[in-house]
Amino acid sequence: MNKLGFRTVVTALLIILSGYFLFPTFEWYRMSDDEKAQAEKSKDPIIGKTLNLGLDLRGGTHLLLEVDASKLDETVSVKDAVDRAVEVIRNRIDQFGVAEPLIAKQGDRWIVVQLPGIKDPARAKELIGKTALLEFCLVSTDNDALNKIQDKMREKDLSKAEEALNDEEIKALIPEGYFIADSKEDSRVYLLKEASLTGAYLVNAKVELATGGFGYPHVSLEFNKDGGKIFADVTGANIDRNLAIVLDGIVQSAPVIRSRIPDGRAIIEGNFNADDAKLLATVLRAGALPAPVKIIEERTVGPSLGDDSIKKGFSSALIGVGIVLLFMLIYYGFSGLIADIALLLNFFILMGIMSYFQFTLTLPGIAGIALTLAMAVDANVLILERIREELNIGKTARVAVDAGYDKAFVTIFDSNVTTLIAAVFLFQFGTGPIKGFAVTLTIGLCISMFTAIVVTKLIYDFLFKESFINKIKL
Repeated sequence: MNKLGFRTVVTALLIILSGYFLFPTFEWYRMSDDEKAQAEKSKDPIIGKTLNLGLDLRGGTHLLLEVDASKLDETVSVKDAVDRAVEVIRNRIDQFGVAEPLIAKQGDRWIVVQLPGIKDPARAKELIGKTALLEFCLVSTDNDALNKIQDKMREKDLSKAEEALNDEEIKALIPEGYFIADSKEDSRVYLLKEASLTGAYLVNAKVELATGGFGYPHVSLEFNKDGGKIFADVTGANIDRNLAIVLDGIVQSAPVIRSRIPDGRAIIEGNFNADDAKLLATVLRAGALPAPVKIIEERTVGPSLGDDSIKKGFSSALIGVGIVLLFMLIYYGFSGLIADIALLLNFFILMGIMSYFQFTLTLPGIAGIALTLAMAVDANVLILERIREELNIGKTARVAVDAGYDKAFVTIFDSNVTTLIAAVFLFQFGTGPIKGFAVTLTIGLCISMFTAIVVTKLIYDFLFKESFINKIKL
């Protein structure tokens, strides 16, 4: 980094790229509410490139879930069930496309979920809460038993299979090895055989459009090798029978088996819209929860609170930075002006990098930025005080500047590296707000080293080259 031209190119490139990465964010906050709504409706590409804001700044949904331990198998511990539920929920949310969610254990059987920017809490709860137990069951051909059950349900004014299963008279009518379930299609009650195949063999689920008709979406399933063999045997042995596809006890569809299906593929059809099909494919692909989860606390953080936090945070940061910039300018004069330029570049490049890598900015993250700027000021103060010491012993401006940077480097490097190590540990072992703080602090420290040592020295070298600095008192 000794060559002036190389340092100039690197610095200019960083500034230009940061401006390019931040442009969508500037555009977004320049828009009116109507323009933002239109951009979201048309899925404008600018939305995916703006700076991510956390739940505390952007608004969203906060949920506290409890794993229902009473539904666990005896061989599964509560701790293992909660750990697995966290991973399943994380996989579902990641595949559904929520930016920077927080999913973490709390206590023995609770899970905290924070979803920034989610405006439909009902959809979020549906995504998270599905047990996703997928079963393929043969539909019984014993119509007499089915008719008796349906007559008894009408007599007792029962409409749901769950209600019927709590009635002793109806349970007595169900042959051994069979059970009843509601159908999604038209609320009929099927008499179903024990599961022939489960979702444990599933390797993929995706949304596809039907080739005929109006191209309605359906969910295409693909089984692994063992599941494909079982599926081929079941379909080959039961041609012209209905095979029900049951998700969480609800029959999604019950197509007739026309022929043996050897490739391990199946289709779930129904009156799906695109969102419903995507939701179903997501929960199937992410796996089943080990036990049902109950939502015991729900809180929605409105965007207005986020806007208020942004305005207050921005105002306080602006006042604090303004006071620091003014102090540097008054106390160090022209050298303070150079330090101020480096400080502003530090913030600008930091925001550009966070936008590019889609890191999430939270209120603790803003605290990390404040600490970063403080470290940057500290580095500049160390350099400027060293330069003053060299000038006081009679050295020329050029020699004093070079000596000041050389002698301050080790101290600056040491203080930044020790803080960086702490930030890395916070990121590794922290969750949510702590990670937000650690991310901004880590990036900011690296940039502050660059701006304090490279950028300010570049300005000094350029001014010395043009013989301009000799006319100004450092």
